[in-house]
Amino acid sequence: MASAAEQLAANMNFQAFAKATELHKRIWFTLIAMVVYRLGCFIPIPGIDIAAFSQAFQGQAGGILGMFNMFSGGAVERMAVFALNVMPYISASIIVQLLGSIYPPWEKLRKEGGEAGRKQLNQYTRYLTVVLALFQSFGIAVSLSSSPGIVDNPGPFFIISTVVILTGGTMFLMWLGEQITSRGVGNGVSLIIFAGIVAVLPRYVIQAFELTRTGGMNGGVLFMIVVLAVAVTVAIVFMERSQRRLLVQYPKRQVGNRMFGGDTSFLPLKINTSGVIPPIFASSLLLLPATVMGFAASGNLPAWAESWLPGMVGQLQHGQPLFMVLYGALIVFFCFFYTSVVFNPEDTAENLRKYGGFLPGIRPGKRTAEYLDYVLTRLTVIGAAYIAAVCLLPEALIGFAGVQFYLGGTSILIVVSVTMDTVTQIQSHLLAHQYEGLIKKSKLRGGRGR
Repeated sequence: MASAAEQLAANMNFQAFAKATELHKRIWFTLIAMVVYRLGCFIPIPGIDIAAFSQAFQGQAGGILGMFNMFSGGAVERMAVFALNVMPYISASIIVQLLGSIYPPWEKLRKEGGEAGRKQLNQYTRYLTVVLALFQSFGIAVSLSSSPGIVDNPGPFFIISTVVILTGGTMFLMWLGEQITSRGVGNGVSLIIFAGIVAVLPRYVIQAFELTRTGGMNGGVLFMIVVLAVAVTVAIVFMERSQRRLLVQYPKRQVGNRMFGGDTSFLPLKINTSGVIPPIFASSLLLLPATVMGFAASGNLPAWAESWLPGMVGQLQHGQPLFMVLYGALIVFFCFFYTSVVFNPEDTAENLRKYGGFLPGIRPGKRTAEYLDYVLTRLTVIGAAYIAAVCLLPEALIGFAGVQFYLGGTSILIVVSVTMDTVTQIQSHLLAHQYEGLIKKSKLRGGRGR
C-alpha cells in the first residue's frame, strides 16, 4: 500500500501547481534574478575597445579561459561587469572549507558551532571573496591596460575603476545567488552558472553545424559528438538518481499494555554525494594559474621563461594531456573532500543510536560509523570515476578529433544536475503545499465535529 507521501506525490498535477501561490512567487523571483544576471553580462566595462578585446580574446578562447567564458555566459569575451562571475566566491568557499577541516578554530565552528558557526564561516567566505575578487580584477585591469589598442585611456584611473566594477559585479552576483537560494527555487550559485551555460550553448551547437557545413569538421565527428552528448546525459540522469539504501531497524518497546516501534526505514546514500561541486571547484582552481600564464606568455618574456612558459600554456588547452591530468586529479580530490564535508559518518551513527535505530548485524556507535565510512568510501570511488569520465571523455574527443569549439561534459553535467535539483525542489514545495492543504482540511473537519 502506498504511503501518504506517495499518494500526495501521485496527485500533484497542474491544478495543484496553480494553487501553490508561494511557489509561483519563488519561481518568478528566480526568473527575474536570472534576467538581471543576463543583462549584466552585456554591459561592458567603460574604456575598453570591445572589437580589439574580442580579437585578442580569440587567441585564448580555446583554453580554460574558454570554459570560464562559457560558465560566465559570454561575459568574459565582452569584458562585461559580471566577467569574474561567481568564481572568486567559489574559490573562497574551497579555501574556507579546506581550512574548516584542518584549522582547529574553524573546525570547531563547523562541527560544534551549529547555525551560528555556519553563519560565521559564511561571513569569512564573503570577506575572502572580496580579497580574491580584488586580486583577480587587479590582474585583469593591469593586463588590459598594458595591452596595446584595447584600452582607450590606460592608466591608474582605468585600473581603479575596473577593479571596483569587477569586484562589485562579483559581490552583487554572490548576494543575488544567496537571495535565490533563500527566496527562490534551487541553489542560487549553481543556477547562475547554469544560466550562463544555457545562454551560450546554442551558439556552440550552431558553430558545430557551421564547421561541418564549411568542411572544418567531418560529419562523422559531429554525429559522434551528438551520440556522446546523449549518452552522457543518460548516464548523468542514471547516476544522479542512483543510491545505496541501507536498511535501518528500530526495536520494539512496550509502553503500558501497548507495543511501539519495530519499524524499518532506509538510509539513502547517493553514489554522487558531492553533486556538481567537484568540476566547478576544479575549473575555478585551474583558471587562475592558466590565465596568469596566458597573459604572461603574450607579453615580453624574460630569457629564463621563454623556454618553458609558452609550452606550459599550450599544455593547459583543452584536450592536452597536462590539462586532462590536472583536471581529473582535482575532480577526484574534490569528490572525496566535499563528500567528507557534507556527510559525517560519526554524526549519522550517533543520531541513529539516539533514536534507537541500528543497521542489522552492525553494532551501534563506532562500528556503525566505520561501516558507513566503508560504504561511503566505495560509493565515492564510483562517483568520482563517473564524474571524471563525464568531464574528461569529451576532452579526449576534442584532443583526438581536433574540434575547434568547446562543448564539454562539465557543461552537460552542470545543466542536467542543476535541472534535476531544481525540479526536485519544485516537487518538494508542491508536496509541502499539499500537506498544508490536508492539515487545513483536517482542522476544518475537526471544528465542525465539535
